[in-house]
Amino acid sequence: MQGTETQMQTPTYCGGRPVHAQRPEDSGHSGRPGYEGHVERVVVLALDGVYPFELGIPNRVFGSAEGRYEVLTCTVDGRPVRSDSDFSITVGHGPEVLPTADTVVIPPFALTDLRTELPEAVADALRAIRPGTRIVSICTGAFVLAAAGMLAGRRATTHWQLAGLFRQMFPEVDLDADVLFVDEGSLLTSAGAASGVDVCLHLVRKDHGSELANRVARSCVVPPWRDGGQAQYIEQPVPGPTATSTAATRHWALERLGEPLTLAELADHARMSLRTFARRFNDEVGMSPGRWLIQQRVVRARQLLESSDLAVDQIAGEVGFATGTSLRQHLHAAIGVSPQAYRRTFQATRRP
Repeated sequence: MQGTETQMQTPTYCGGRPVHAQRPEDSGHSGRPGYEGHVERVVVLALDGVYPFELGIPNRVFGSAEGRYEVLTCTVDGRPVRSDSDFSITVGHGPEVLPTADTVVIPPFALTDLRTELPEAVADALRAIRPGTRIVSICTGAFVLAAAGMLAGRRATTHWQLAGLFRQMFPEVDLDADVLFVDEGSLLTSAGAASGVDVCLHLVRKDHGSELANRVARSCVVPPWRDGGQAQYIEQPVPGPTATSTAATRHWALERLGEPLTLAELADHARMSLRTFARRFNDEVGMSPGRWLIQQRVVRARQLLESSDLAVDQIAGEVGFATGTSLRQHLHAAIGVSPQAYRRTFQATRRP
């Protein structure tokens, strides 16, 4: 039993403590080959004890991206693997397809198989991946990357329920259990189950822009971008039977992003006191109302930068930032680039 020693680059934050941590210079597509007509090969590595639901996520998401991706599934030896359910899974490929991958996805596997060192067959499979290949883990897949030495001294995430175990096994990794996924271009880690959908949609958006990602999300009947981090899914005391959700107020605010909304106005709409509203909002969304509003304004600004020719000052007004300078500051804090640079990157992905 040996661990690999390959070192990879991993995550930084997207400003504050965001839903998604992302390296600033990788906010647009990172110069990966063939963004005009290239079909990205995604290889999914199914390990023994694999979770069937998450195993199918890459094919479902990337396979809905209108021919931009080819998805292959392999095992370390080409033979069937047992799942964490009551059946085994037969795949079409062995480790020979790993060196051909543009992106490798490692889905989660049964907790009984977690270890600080990798089985030699798994270590050999990871060594076969070409340098520079994008690698994505879902949930317990992060344990494989950590055991391979890829996350040492870096940021990463995994399912919040496993955060304590992960930190105990891999104290050299800077684990952030609050976010849904972490992105540093060539290496991405994501939290449990549905966050695998989030990170795959994020890659479609990063590679080909939000319009395609939104179409893929609609095809999969999932939101193209989820608010909040893992905090909203951590077990909390159940609200009383008369407790009111802030969902209606969030919807109301999204329709008025261009207005200078205040916390008092939000609480008034929800018919709660300021303190109750702020607490309930944080419990449901995993962040403060103010930070959520900024996040939504940045998301809307990104959409307008991608899909319109409006000037930066006009977009700032449309999304509720007082000036173009304010928009520039918030966008740079979120993804590390200027509006002009972001527009050039994402409009270039859509236009021949």
